[in-house]
Amino acid sequence: MPFKPRSSSRPFNKSQSGGGRPGGRPGERKRESRFPDRGPRFFQKKTCRLCAEHASLDFKDVERLRKFMTEKGKILPRRITGNCAKCQRMLGRALKRARHAALIAFQID
Repeated sequence: MPFKPRSSSRPFNKSQSGGGRPGGRPGERKRESRFPDRGPRFFQKKTCRLCAEHASLDFKDVERLRKFMTEKGKILPRRITGNCAKCQRMLGRALKRARHAALIAFQID
């Protein structure tokens, strides 16, 4: 198959042809934000309350353990509570021990 050179009507650089990422397609509108009054979204990094207090977690401390449970009795995840991985493991262990010791119900109706 013989080599065919490119025609001069089609440029090599996409930005000149109107396609590609920076300029978008020709004739295409940019989307407007649904909430123009809001600024950029920033979230505040949650800190581990257990590490900040330097307190050990005990399964007999039922009032503290209830703060990390839902109304149904489930353990709240890390992304909600802001615990670090180490403290979340300690929390799960303490909650399970409290359940087996009958200090906390397994399921709350």
